[in-house]
Amino acid sequence: MEQISNGSSAAQAAGGSRSSSLPSSTFLGCNQKASGSLTLSVANANARVVCEAKTGEGGKEDRWKGLGTDISDDQQDIQRGKGMVDSLFQGAVGLGTQTAVMSSYDYISTAQRTYSMDNMMDGLYIAPAFMDKLVVHVAKNFMNLPNIKVPLILGIWGGKGQGKSFQCELVMSKLGINPIMMSAGELESGNAGEPAKLIRQRYREASDVIKKGKMCALFINDLDAGAGRMGGTTQYTVNNQMVNATLMNIADNPTNVQLPGIYTKDVIPRVPIIVTGNDFSTLYAPLIRDGRMEKFYWAPTREDRIGVCKGIFRSDNVSDEDVTKLVDQFPGQSIDFFGALRARVYDDEVRKWVSATGVENLGKRLVNSREGPVTFDKPKMTLGTLMQYGFMLVQEQENVKRVQLADKYLSSAALGDANDDAIKQGTFLGKAAQHVNLPVPEGCTDKNAENYDPTARSDDGTCVYDFK
Repeated sequence: MEQISNGSSAAQAAGGSRSSSLPSSTFLGCNQKASGSLTLSVANANARVVCEAKTGEGGKEDRWKGLGTDISDDQQDIQRGKGMVDSLFQGAVGLGTQTAVMSSYDYISTAQRTYSMDNMMDGLYIAPAFMDKLVVHVAKNFMNLPNIKVPLILGIWGGKGQGKSFQCELVMSKLGINPIMMSAGELESGNAGEPAKLIRQRYREASDVIKKGKMCALFINDLDAGAGRMGGTTQYTVNNQMVNATLMNIADNPTNVQLPGIYTKDVIPRVPIIVTGNDFSTLYAPLIRDGRMEKFYWAPTREDRIGVCKGIFRSDNVSDEDVTKLVDQFPGQSIDFFGALRARVYDDEVRKWVSATGVENLGKRLVNSREGPVTFDKPKMTLGTLMQYGFMLVQEQENVKRVQLADKYLSSAALGDANDDAIKQGTFLGKAAQHVNLPVPEGCTDKNAENYDPTARSDDGTCVYDFK
């Protein structure tokens, strides 16, 4: 790159056809009169001109000095500033300068999650092992460790309902990270290649947040549900292949992630990726190899389960001793089980409110009501009540595993003997007329008979016919 000082020939840098002196105007944003020296940097004839102007003593600072170093996306800045300027200075809708060329969801995403929780103030429990794994992974990805291959992806997997996603949210809130979120439902589309493109866009969005001086991460929930194969009947689509391939490519080149149609090498900040799932053996094997993904199997211990449950019942005045007894009573249940148990206790209060309001008035009271949201006193949660509802939830789980209606439906044209198990046990709740001893009216059921009885449900042989 050539440096052309003030008063030297500009034609040598621009091809020899330009004037040998600089103009005296303030073009290119440089006030030449206020400048003691003027420097133009020209790489080639087609490159943009970068102006570096220095103000003299007592002179005013150049108001256009930022144009030479501005690397922001002007189109998105215009879109974000829409409506912030008085309409007097804007054109008509669709014609003014406030209308960005790029204004679709492809370029401006709303996937960033903001956390307002405080795990210390609200009494929410963070498992030490979980926090250690996540914090170390995030820290390593923001460090420059010499000759160390740091996996970009952290895969947290384990049983259903064990609080993997919520624990991630607590740790990220503790770290002050507002991650860019994705779910398994976004990993499939009717348009081939759309999910892979979305992953790149979300990754670059997180990278832009880091470039502005704030930590960020890409968080994908239930990756195995969207990109894995659950069995021989699961269709493996082009989108599944491209999602796996895109994540592998990003893990191998985390600072060079291109958008479709843009192939210039642009070094961007590295973004740690956190994914959750239940079974990572359903994913493409090269994706989960150690160089790309660090695996963490989350199986909460008894102390972890008790700590989380104390946070669940923290506003219900349930003592720590009762929470411990409750967790020990249901050792094989997931953490979500206790959240569902707490919600089930509210059923009685809701039932009382429905009875007082009236079923016919529920719509007026629950939707767009002038009286505001429904409020009632919190139910009293005792250990006995919680145990009672807990056993009810366990019984519902056993019914699902024992009855297995899907097999009955496939083997019978109708319900068949799907309810035999419950009827034999005397626990069948849907008792209809065929299950109780109701009197069946008898009479003549032949319409051609003289004594035809339209109310009869069975024929007693008393029909009389006139053969004259």
